[in-house]
Amino acid sequence: MQNWLLGAGFGLQPENQADASLPETFESPVIPLQDVVVYPRSVLPLTITRERALRALEAARPSGLAVTLTQKLPAAENVRPSDLYNIGTAVALGRVLHMPDESASLIVQGRARVKVLEWLQATPFMVARFMTIREPVVQSPQVEAMMRAVISLFEQVVERNERIPEEALVYAMNIQEAGWLADFIAQSVPFSLTARQEILELIDPFARLQKTSIWLARELDMLELEDRIHERAQSQVDKSQREYYLREQLRSIQAELGELDSSMNDVKLLRERLSKKSMPPAVRERAEREIAKLEQLHSASPEVGMVRDYIEWLLDLPWTESTPDNLDVQHAARILDERHYGLKKAKERILEHIAVCKLKGSLSRSPILCFVGPPGTGKTSLARSIADSLGRRFVRMSVGGVHDEAEIRGHRRTYIGALPGRILQTMRRAGTVNPLFVIDELDKIGSDFRGDPSAALLEVLDPEQNAEFEDHYLDLPYDLSRVMWITTANYLYDIPPALRDRLEVVEFSGYIEEEKLHIARYFLIPRQLAENGLSTTLANGQHPSPISVHFSQEALRRIIREYTYEAGVRNLDRAIANICRKIARRVAEGKPPIHRVTPAMLPRLLGPPQFDYGQVDKQDQVGVANGVAWDEAGGDLMPIEVILVEGKGELTLTGQLGEVMQESAKAAVSYARARAAELGISRRTLEKSDIHIHVPEGAVAKDGPSAGIAMATAIISALTKIPVRRDVAMTGEITLRGRVLPIGSLKEKLLAAHRAGIRTFIMPKKNAKNLEEVPKKVLRDLTIIQVTTMEEVLQAALVTMPQPVAKPSSPKGRKRKKALADTASTS
Repeated sequence: MQNWLLGAGFGLQPENQADASLPETFESPVIPLQDVVVYPRSVLPLTITRERALRALEAARPSGLAVTLTQKLPAAENVRPSDLYNIGTAVALGRVLHMPDESASLIVQGRARVKVLEWLQATPFMVARFMTIREPVVQSPQVEAMMRAVISLFEQVVERNERIPEEALVYAMNIQEAGWLADFIAQSVPFSLTARQEILELIDPFARLQKTSIWLARELDMLELEDRIHERAQSQVDKSQREYYLREQLRSIQAELGELDSSMNDVKLLRERLSKKSMPPAVRERAEREIAKLEQLHSASPEVGMVRDYIEWLLDLPWTESTPDNLDVQHAARILDERHYGLKKAKERILEHIAVCKLKGSLSRSPILCFVGPPGTGKTSLARSIADSLGRRFVRMSVGGVHDEAEIRGHRRTYIGALPGRILQTMRRAGTVNPLFVIDELDKIGSDFRGDPSAALLEVLDPEQNAEFEDHYLDLPYDLSRVMWITTANYLYDIPPALRDRLEVVEFSGYIEEEKLHIARYFLIPRQLAENGLSTTLANGQHPSPISVHFSQEALRRIIREYTYEAGVRNLDRAIANICRKIARRVAEGKPPIHRVTPAMLPRLLGPPQFDYGQVDKQDQVGVANGVAWDEAGGDLMPIEVILVEGKGELTLTGQLGEVMQESAKAAVSYARARAAELGISRRTLEKSDIHIHVPEGAVAKDGPSAGIAMATAIISALTKIPVRRDVAMTGEITLRGRVLPIGSLKEKLLAAHRAGIRTFIMPKKNAKNLEEVPKKVLRDLTIIQVTTMEEVLQAALVTMPQPVAKPSSPKGRKRKKALADTASTS
C-alpha cells in the first residue's frame, strides 16, 4: 500500500495526470529491472546497482523521464535489448540518493504504458524510441460486475495474506477505473514476474481485470492450501504430544506387569546378537553403549532409527570371521592355467605370494597389485580365478566416475541417511576379513569440490595404514590388512602418482592372433556353446565333451581379422556368441543345424566385414609414413600425412595434436631444413612452400614424442617426392641433430603393427632390451630394424635415398674451369 501512497514531497505528478503530457512517440534512456514490474500511477522505490543502469539514470535526470523494462531472465547481468520485454512503463523520476557503495536509490512514478519501436543505442547505456499506449476508458454493467468480483477476491486474499495491509483493500475499493484497479492489485499481490508482465502487456482494461481475476483465484487457492497444511501440522503436533503421554503411561503399566513393548524386544534381540558376535573389545564397548542409548530413547524419537542402523552395522561387519587359505601352489597353478591362457607374469606373482604365505604363515603381508592393460585382456576374470585358487571370497568395487570422497570414507552420523563408505559396504557383503577385494577402473577415478577419492584410497591401499582404517560413519578403526587387494586400470599414468607409488604393477599386454585362436578354441567357444544350449554337460570340470558345432581354424582367423580389432578378446567373444545364438535359433525352429562354421558362412552370420585386415596402403605414397600409437585399447597404426602448398615456408599442424607432439613436428621440420642440401631439397622449395602435417582421426586427441621419426620421414618424402614404403612402420623420438631416442610401450606398438599387417618395423636401438617382452611369433613375422640416427631411418623407409644437391662453384673457380677448357680446345 505504501508504494501507492508515496510521492508527496518528491516532485511527482498527481495520479490522474500520469500520462497526459507524453507525446505519441519519444526517445528515452532505458533502465532494465531484474525482478520488478512498474505499473502506471504506481509509486515505487528502486535501487540501481549496475553500471549501465546508473548511466541511463544520469542521462534521464535532466528530463526527469525514463522507461523501465523488465528482464526476461532476472539473473542475467550483461543485458542486451533482446533480453528485455518490449512493453514497459514510462516513469517520472523523483528524488535520487547516491549511496556509499556507488549504487543509487530513487523514487519513480509510473506514467503510461509504452512499447519499443526501435533500439537506438546499446552501450554505454540503452536508448530506444517508444510509442505511448493510450488506455481506453470503458464503462458498462459487465465491467462494474467484474470489478466487484475482483475486489471480493482481493478481500479474501488480504484476509489470508498478512503481508498485504488492510489499507490496500480500502484503497482498491475507492478506485473507479477498471484498468487502474487491475494494475493496483497486480502491484499489491505477490504474483510471479511472468504474471505481472502479462498483466502489464494487456491494454484492454476489461481483459486486464479478467486476467487479474484468474491470478487472484490461483493465489487464493495457494493461501487456502497453506492454511490447511498449517492446521494439519498443528493438529499432528498436538496428537504426538497426546500419544507420547499415553505411551509413557502404557510403558509404566507394562513395566509393572513384566511385559515388554516392540522397542524393548528389538533391544533384547540386539543384545543377543552382540553376545554371539566376536569383535574387538573397543567395538563391543561401543555397541553396548549404543544399545543402552537405544533403550533409553522413546520409540517415536527420530533418533531411534539412526542408533539402530549404527548398531546393526557394527553387528553385520566381519571383525574376526575369516576363511582358511588354500596354500597348495600346484592347485593354484592348475586353476589359473585352466581358466586363463598366457598372463605368465601375473600368474608367477600370485604363485610366489602363495609360496611365501605357506612358508611364513599369517605374518606374511598381502600384496597390493595393479593389473594394467587394455580392455578385454582378462584382468578382472584373473582376479576372480585367484580368489578361487586361494579359497577366498571375491568382492569387487568399481570406482570409475567416483568424485565424492565420502564414497570411500562414508558420511558422518550427523547427516540424515548417513551410511558407511563403499569399502565397508563391500566388506559387509564379503562377510570375512580376508576376501580378495578388486578395485576396478582405478584410472577413471575423479575429484571435484566434494573431495578427492584417490586421496582417501591412500590409506586403504597402504599396508602401513590400512590396519586401522577409519570410516567417518563407523568412527572406529577397522582392520583391512588381511585383505588381498587387486586394482585394475587401462592406463597407468592416469592414476595419481602418490597412489601409483603404493601399487605393484603387473602389465597385461594385448594378445597376438595365435593367442586369440587358442583362447577362442579352448575357452570362448566351449563357454558360448554351453551358454546357448549347443553342448552337452561339462566333463572333468574342464572343457565340454564333444560339441555339436565346430568352428574351422580359418573361420576363427577371419573373425579375428575382419570382425574384431582389439587388444583383448571381448569383441571376439561377442562375435562367437552372436554365431551361437543364430545356430541355436535354427535348432529351436526345427531347421537343420549348422555343424561346422566356415569362412563362407561369416557374412551371413555376422554381416559384412567390419575391418580390413592389413591396414597399410596398397601402394607406396609420397608424404605418408606409418607411425604407431599406444592407447587404452592396446595400440593402433597412426598414418602421418604431409603435403606441400604454395606459401612462405610456414608450418600447419592439424589432427588435435598435443603440445609434445607439436614440438616433435617442429623438430622434424627443423631437421629437414638443416639437412636440405644433403637430402636434395632446394632452398626455393623450402622458402616458397608451406608444410601441412595432418594426423587422421582428428576427433581423437594425440600426444607424445614417439612419432618424431615418422613425421620427419613424411616431411622429407614430401620435400623430395620420394615415396615411403607402405609396409614399414616406425616409432622413435627425434632430436634436432637427427638422433633417435628411446620411447615407451614398445611391446604394445609392435603388437599393433603386427595386427595391422606391417612387415618392417623401425625402432630406437636403445629399446632393444624391451624386445624380450615381445612374443616370439611377432618377432619372427616382423623385420626389426634398430636405428640410432635419422639417416638409418630414411635408408629403411624410403624407396630410394635422396641425392645431395651439387654445391654451386665460386666465380673464380668458374673462370679457371673456362681457361682449362679453352686450352684443351686449342691443343
